Amino acid sequence: MEKTEVQHQVHLDSTTELLGGSLTEALARAGLDNTLQQWIADVKALNNPEMHQIVVDLQDMKAHFGGTSNPDMQLVRKWLHRLGTNTARGAVFADGNTQPRVAQLSEALLAAAKQLGHDENTPAEDLKADSASNS
Repeated sequence: MEKTEVQHQVHLDSTTELLGGSLTEALARAGLDNTLQQWIADVKALNNPEMHQIVVDLQDMKAHFGGTSNPDMQLVRKWLHRLGTNTARGAVFADGNTQPRVAQLSEALLAAAKQLGHDENTPAEDLKADSASNS
């Protein structure tokens, strides 16, 4: 059965809500594996090569949580930040009422990464830091 636009929107809303609370609780929640699998299926269904890294990161994160009782939070933070950044870029491909939900999900992912204690630098900031250390 093919998902409807409304089903995609409901899934986006529930994922954003999951990330909006305590990240530690969200990561320990029993439904996390299903949420990640639904998200992977939704992004794959878009059949958009621009979304490939999102699928890879989601699959890596799903495997990581399924294979350990003590997740590497630095790695999770990296995935969440990259997912947030790439989801924001992917919002341009969304239509109608789905687009603001994708943008909200991006914000929730970036906030969740920040909740884990470290902001990732932009490539421009990395370059600036590298230049300063080489001077």
